[in-house]
Amino acid sequence: MVPKLELFKSICAQLGITASNILSRDELERREKEQSFLLSLSNEIALLTNRDDLFKVVNSKLKELFAVTNFGIIKIDEDGKTHSAFMIDVQLPDLSKQSAFDKIAARKYDLETDPCFKLIMENDGPVSLDLNDFENVSDLPAYVSVFLDFNLSKLICVALKIGGKPIGAIFMSQNRKRPLFEAEENVLKGICSQLSVAVSNILANEKVLYQLSEINKYKLQLENEKVYLQEEIKTISNSTDFTGSSPEIKKVLRLIDTVSESDSTVLILGETGTGKELVARAIHNGSPRKNKLMVKVNCAALPSNLIESELFGHERGSFTGAHDRRIGKFELAHGGTLFLDEVGELPLEMQAKLLRVLQEKEIERIGGKTTIRVNVRIIAATNRDLEKELEAGRFRSDLFYRLNIFPISVPPLRARSEDIPQLTNYFISKFAKKVGKNLQATTNNVMLELKRYSWPGNVRELEHLIERSVLLETGEVIRQVHLPTPKNAVREDESIFRLITIDENERQHIFDILTYCNGRITGAGGAAEILNIPPSTLHSKMKRLGIVRKHVK
Repeated sequence: MVPKLELFKSICAQLGITASNILSRDELERREKEQSFLLSLSNEIALLTNRDDLFKVVNSKLKELFAVTNFGIIKIDEDGKTHSAFMIDVQLPDLSKQSAFDKIAARKYDLETDPCFKLIMENDGPVSLDLNDFENVSDLPAYVSVFLDFNLSKLICVALKIGGKPIGAIFMSQNRKRPLFEAEENVLKGICSQLSVAVSNILANEKVLYQLSEINKYKLQLENEKVYLQEEIKTISNSTDFTGSSPEIKKVLRLIDTVSESDSTVLILGETGTGKELVARAIHNGSPRKNKLMVKVNCAALPSNLIESELFGHERGSFTGAHDRRIGKFELAHGGTLFLDEVGELPLEMQAKLLRVLQEKEIERIGGKTTIRVNVRIIAATNRDLEKELEAGRFRSDLFYRLNIFPISVPPLRARSEDIPQLTNYFISKFAKKVGKNLQATTNNVMLELKRYSWPGNVRELEHLIERSVLLETGEVIRQVHLPTPKNAVREDESIFRLITIDENERQHIFDILTYCNGRITGAGGAAEILNIPPSTLHSKMKRLGIVRKHVK
């Protein structure tokens, strides 16, 4: 009996050694498989640079190894105070529930007040999380109740860390309701270690790509601004600042000073050639936006089929002829001012689109899929009577009230004839210098002609007339201007009686006396003696009436 027992013990000892060897070999094979799997996973995700590719890898591996039905990766945001979704794969059969879930998933959540996230971060390995345990906790994040409603209460979660610093977490829900085996936990920890690196790399890559896109965006904007500014320099060089001291112009200047510092929309009204663009530029130059562009759009000069592209831009291939992406005037004017000249010429369809942009402060390029926020001050101008256009149904009332926040009416030149001498002398000096002539003034008769004329083309017509007169004049004073002859003008052989003001009469009389005295004012036989007034009084009158001694020949 004893020999058999000894034999049995010996066999059992051999069996124990054999079983131990087999288990050791199985454990070795399992570890080799784990290492091989993790090495393969590491090679797969090492070259990944975007979320979509990472999602495909993670989705296949997790579902293959752990029977995962839903999973998500959470990242800690750049502010270090909140967390948000990095990628989520939660599929719900009800579309309305899916929409509600997606809204919750898109939000940010505070790290300090999220007990679930804190619990995950406190552990280095997998955490079995039951959201039912948190039902009685006050101020729970909104996603907890949504997860409970959708039967996603039991989750397996693992913190994602780089060098011991948390960067986020992964959560999973499974078909099988059992805890993970130790081997599964080891594999999951290895996967999460690889995921931490992948998520960190992708976030860094996204940041670099965003910075590059911003650099390219600003580079493109600078190129567009350069081209635009080169075009504007040509325009500005042909314009002038406000010249004049009439009560009408002083009123306009006061309104400009009042509105410049604000960000209010301005509507400039006035006839063609009165200087509406100068008003817009003065408002811009006096505003906090003066260091940015004032972009001008002439709504009357644009074909109706190109207005939208000009204002909002277009993507490449969005319509025939769109060979490249182009940013519109709204984007170009971002941070500055957009001047919509002749806004009354816009088609009704375009008026509706403009109104939407003014209200929502965002645009969408033609062919684009995303909205672009714009910070632009609007100054509009028109020579039309917009109230009559409203009555005729050619201008939208809602757009009119949106633009007519601060109206400024620029007076026509005929309503401020006292400014004509200053404007004339300015234009003479400007064009004489341009062509290299020594011209500085006009004769008294020419000035009277200019003041009598009705100026249907306003300041622009005066500017062009003086430019032509400077080119034609051979002496040092403009002696003749070629004013247009009105259609209803009388014939030369008909007698004309013209009413003139006291100032005009006095100016002509002083001018005639100075001509008689060869320009001499003081002394015996001087103009002051003939007029029987002190020389100082004559000097004052000459200054007030715009008479300069060199005018006299």
